[in-house]
Amino acid sequence: GGRRGVAVRRSNTPVCVLGVLFNTGAGQHILKNPLVVNSIIEKAALRRTDVILEVGPGTGNLTVKMLEKVKKVIACEIDPRLVGELQKRVQGTCLANKLEIKVGDILKTDLPFFDACVANLPYQISSPFVFKLLLHRPFFRCAILMFQREFALRLVAKPGTKLYCRLSINTQLLARVDHLMKVGKNNFRPPPKVESSVVRIEPKNPPPPINFQEWDGLVRIAFVRKNKTLSAAFKSSAVEQLLDHNYRIHCSLHNRVSSFLKYSISVYFQKSKKLILKSLTCLRFSKRAIPENFKIAEKIQTVLKDTGYSEKRARSMDIDDFIRLLHGFNSEGIHFS
Repeated sequence: GGRRGVAVRRSNTPVCVLGVLFNTGAGQHILKNPLVVNSIIEKAALRRTDVILEVGPGTGNLTVKMLEKVKKVIACEIDPRLVGELQKRVQGTCLANKLEIKVGDILKTDLPFFDACVANLPYQISSPFVFKLLLHRPFFRCAILMFQREFALRLVAKPGTKLYCRLSINTQLLARVDHLMKVGKNNFRPPPKVESSVVRIEPKNPPPPINFQEWDGLVRIAFVRKNKTLSAAFKSSAVEQLLDHNYRIHCSLHNRVSSFLKYSISVYFQKSKKLILKSLTCLRFSKRAIPENFKIAEKIQTVLKDTGYSEKRARSMDIDDFIRLLHGFNSEGIHFS
């Protein structure tokens, strides 16, 4: 079972296979080749004690094979007709009580606990699903995922290569990613119009000590035009407005707030009106205000120059480069989320 996603536009014409109408426009392509099914199971290195999350089980070709090897399979399927097919397939067998089916959109569903994930996704949800997986806790051991070929190659792309992009660096920050095998379109029924690939993703545990929202904010700006220098990428007025707004919030939260609390508490207990007035006057002068002629653009360019990344381009920068750059911005009070 399992469905393939297709990136190209086409009509949502249903195709009838084994009495089931498949909506190819919604990415319904059933994996039919038992050799590929067995190979995916082998790569997943399943254990008898495993709980497996399967997304897009289709008619259950992969599901049934996994049920024979693991403790439990939680299959998530959005199409109620395919759920019926899957239920029929295990009904009355010893595998039935090892299968739990969840009907609905996986992106809108809280993920259950699982040890490993096997998914054959419609292409259009590939990216959001990868990050839903990688930010999921508790950690899982690994995921074996079928994607459109180009998407898979983006996941594993290295700095300086044509396909290297925000998806590549974000995934590789959070996980080890390996391209396992190519899967031709004739292994599916009905065949999709693009080639596919199987990828293994292993989350880094423990994860890097980085605020992912901050990290993604920086990477997003850098990769909007990955061939531009960072100096040019950060000159966008929208970027400057965002960072100026964040900078002012950061300053209001962190400028001498601790001394304000210390004064207030000591004065409160002494209950002296004189001291209260004196303390408040001290506070007013001790708080550093942002100068009226402050320009965030100048501060941004100074950080880029001081870190040595002003003339660098995102297309050739690796994870360590972006960690250093993020630290450079943060230490000057510039934040991305």
